[in-house]
Amino acid sequence: MLSIEKAKQMANRLRASLKVRNQEVSHSGALELVAQQLGYKDWNTASALLPQKKNAANVTFDKPIPILRMFDETKAREFYLDFLGFSVEFEHRFEAHLPLYLGITRNSLQLHLSEHHGDASPGSTIFVPMQNIELLRDELLAKRYGYGRPDIVEQGWGKVLEVYDPFGNRIRFCQSE
Repeated sequence: MLSIEKAKQMANRLRASLKVRNQEVSHSGALELVAQQLGYKDWNTASALLPQKKNAANVTFDKPIPILRMFDETKAREFYLDFLGFSVEFEHRFEAHLPLYLGITRNSLQLHLSEHHGDASPGSTIFVPMQNIELLRDELLAKRYGYGRPDIVEQGWGKVLEVYDPFGNRIRFCQSE
């Protein structure tokens, strides 16, 4: 991708080329012309959107993956895999009989569950924007899970379906109107 530095060099070359042809243009005028040639409305827009240096990496973020604390592997699997329908992405233990770190996924939603003391606090809440919340509710109710029968609550901004895991964590599935 072209950088601001390169765009300024282009403007300087343009000024020099025009000067040889007896066509004077100010530095700011050359910057405006280069910005338009690059497809930007003006130099201010170009300088805001172009990276500072050639091959400069822009800071980008992928979606976050919440880590939730768990205390019992069997109960975690019953709740997250059997009830909520997640699949195991990976499992990690430093050694047998040490705490489990479990990656689970359902469609594009990824969660990490950890038995490690310092990874997360029990009682956390995660907010999960979604579509087709009624289908999720119907699916969960059909499973007749012994520790919860979640239902949708209508809010002024949308619909909420909350589930509580066996460790005090809350997942707030939300569909905006």
